[in-house]
Amino acid sequence: MKNEAKKLFRFLRTKPLPANTNEILALERTKLANERTLLSYIRSSLYLLLGGIAILQLQDFRDIHYLGYLALVVCVIFLVVGIFRYVILSRRLYKWNRILFVDTISEKVEKQADMQEKMVKDKVESQ
Repeated sequence: MKNEAKKLFRFLRTKPLPANTNEILALERTKLANERTLLSYIRSSLYLLLGGIAILQLQDFRDIHYLGYLALVVCVIFLVVGIFRYVILSRRLYKWNRILFVDTISEKVEKQADMQEKMVKDKVESQ
């Protein structure tokens, strides 16, 4: 029975999770939120673009053409601000991501170095 259970569960084994898994997952969620925010900026700027063009096409309301031009200007501003914020946050996230992964790698290297030192000491003591 025990051997059958081992055969069944050998495929379910996974690698051990790094110590900073929560931070890594939080960064991934933040990246996705950043992309969603950029898409919402783009969507808002497209709505302003459509609204501005629609107002400019109205022949009966010449008095409010300035609103159409204002909507077009705000459309461009929204798009520039959205892209600017996306790039800034992406760079920050990239730096944080490098910091987290470098820390994880350095911890692994330190553990391997400790294991090698222990092995060397054991060999020296056994001789």
